Amino acid sequence: MNSISRSTALTGLVARLATFSERFRRAVNATFSAPLELLIRLYLAQTFLLSGFLKLTDWNTALLLATYEYPLSWMRPEYAALLGVSVELLAGLLLAIGLATRPAALALAALTLVVQLEYRALNQHWYTIILLLSLALPGARGLSVDRLLGKGMSDSALPGGLLLHRAFELLDYYAIPLVQLLQRLLVALLLLTALKLLPTALLSMLGYDCQPLADWFGRTALIDVGNASPFVETEVVGSGLRGLLAAAAICLAVGLATRITALTLMLCLLALALPGDLSLLVRSEVIFIFCFLSLALVHGGGTLSIDGLVKNLIQRLQAGLSKDVTLPHIVVVGAGFGGLAVVHGLRNSACRITLVDQHNYHLFQPLLYQVATAGLSPADIATPVREQLREQTNVSVRMARVTGVDSAARELILGERRLGYDQLVLATGARHSYFGKDAWEEFAPGLKRIEDSIEVRRRLLLAFEMAESASDAAERAAWMTFVIVGAGPTGVELAGAIAELARHGMVAEFREIDPAQARVILVQSAERVLPSFPASLSTATLRSLKALGVDVRLNSRVEAIDAQGATVSGQKIAARTVLWAAGVAASPAAEWLAVAKDSVGRIKVGPDLSVPGLTGVYALGDTVSCNAWNGAAVPGLAPAAKQGGAYVARVIDAKLRGKTAPPAFRYRHMGSLATIGRKSAVADFGFVRLSGPLAWWLWGVVHVLFLANLRSRIAVAFDWIWAYLTFRRSTRLITGKVD
Repeated sequence: MNSISRSTALTGLVARLATFSERFRRAVNATFSAPLELLIRLYLAQTFLLSGFLKLTDWNTALLLATYEYPLSWMRPEYAALLGVSVELLAGLLLAIGLATRPAALALAALTLVVQLEYRALNQHWYTIILLLSLALPGARGLSVDRLLGKGMSDSALPGGLLLHRAFELLDYYAIPLVQLLQRLLVALLLLTALKLLPTALLSMLGYDCQPLADWFGRTALIDVGNASPFVETEVVGSGLRGLLAAAAICLAVGLATRITALTLMLCLLALALPGDLSLLVRSEVIFIFCFLSLALVHGGGTLSIDGLVKNLIQRLQAGLSKDVTLPHIVVVGAGFGGLAVVHGLRNSACRITLVDQHNYHLFQPLLYQVATAGLSPADIATPVREQLREQTNVSVRMARVTGVDSAARELILGERRLGYDQLVLATGARHSYFGKDAWEEFAPGLKRIEDSIEVRRRLLLAFEMAESASDAAERAAWMTFVIVGAGPTGVELAGAIAELARHGMVAEFREIDPAQARVILVQSAERVLPSFPASLSTATLRSLKALGVDVRLNSRVEAIDAQGATVSGQKIAARTVLWAAGVAASPAAEWLAVAKDSVGRIKVGPDLSVPGLTGVYALGDTVSCNAWNGAAVPGLAPAAKQGGAYVARVIDAKLRGKTAPPAFRYRHMGSLATIGRKSAVADFGFVRLSGPLAWWLWGVVHVLFLANLRSRIAVAFDWIWAYLTFRRSTRLITGKVD
């Protein structure tokens, strides 16, 4: 095997290990982290709070205990009692809510240690101290006040804030791994001793009483096989379970597959206990073991573990391999749905990836009209590309404008610079098409970029402001007339949103005009709206538009557009705001490659989305012309681009691995949706067609789920709920020129 093959194999293996580990960690954290840590804090806090309240309500007894049961030679009884109760109540409350968790947990740990050394030595005290240290060192995470306030600590104006923050960083680096190691070793020793695989003398030397835990294991039939649990019916099965638990305990001790091991132990112990006496589960030894295993499940083995060593090794290998110039170089142009699908699909492949885009963000285009009509802000539908790809180490991002492709030299031209490639993927999307009337663009902006949506919003909101100050009735009417050219999904959604904004979103805000009197005219050259949808849904859409007051003009053609309005089928419409949603053209990718294209500039690709006549060049999404499942062209939808991107990634990955390429690309139609306005939408899934409120809710859910990250999903859902309940739009800002 040559060096390139070995490097390729090693990169693939490392990428798979890293991806599996990271996915499992994320799944565990998303599912268990916050609730488990909260439950542990509440369990510990309730013990101290209950003790404190009992002493506070019976102060005489508390003084007697401090005087005779556990006197402190270095403190007067009344002071000791007061201090103990204060620590239990105040620190216990802080621990429960996760505020100042580190000092609260340390205070409670110190109090417990005093009780252990001065009063009565109990196993539970050691369990409590270790758990409190586990909370004290890293601090509260998940559902806690500390998590909300912690990020600002280093910048806090509080005295000593920066010093405290740095001290906590040192604790995180040095002390937490030691406590994690102590937890793992303690649980492993407890399990192996209870299974009679280690002598009890080992723990007895530490002052630990092994009998309660051994009794518990015996009563769950691990020692006396087959007596209590229906899961253990024979000696062979019992021995197997004991062997599994013993192996898991050893893996836990050395920190090998810590999260999986902890989860396995929790499930095994739970399964053995449940069929028997349920009271066994509330024994303090069992509860603390489950707490320790929960922390191991959430946080892993730490740096002092085999897992930590493997993780460190993988990170070093990834850092080295990502810079290995001998690996094949894949260049992807376009950070849209298709381009990101290619990059994501190659995350485990032995290659270097460079993603090139003229913007630094991924844009969710289907909701651009919401920005244009003041429903959302641009940040709600755009996510920085680097943020999305920061954990994929085999990809780098280049913000640049592509000006051409030198296919002979296998180089991408970026102005004065060049970028070499082994495989090239073009996912450059589409742009507006004015059907040869490019002069119209100045007067009728389209909606393909964030800049377009902001400009449309500016013109839309400015129109109402200018109408308010207009002195001439004709001029006022022209400002309050909005013409949308094209009744596809974008045109229909724009018309419905503008009509709703005028009739509901500006009520009682103007004095000279009534925004509800605005005219919204939707011009369509075809005989029905939404021509790509079934006729029944087009009819339902037309009905909804008319209910909103939209003037729909079918079989009408735009003949001219200027600053004064538009000429439609010979009629001049005075309108200061004209919006274009009639047509699109492909990017100039076909011109870069000097290959055949169709009437709208799309590249005609092969069955595997490769560009005929060029080696290692692929194109997808709105950039290409290829057939769908029904023989028609693949629609310009986000799911189509994502499917094409995932397919090209499989084709490239198969070539890199020397495997057989997948079958020809076959688009799977997931359905089409369009919203007309409040509580009205249409959905076509082929086998089922919906219209009305149900389709509107479905449209909203689908679009929220398609957004790139959780922050955007929450923000968009909140804005929509707010607008639905109040009829108010959240981002009605006029930016840019106002004259």
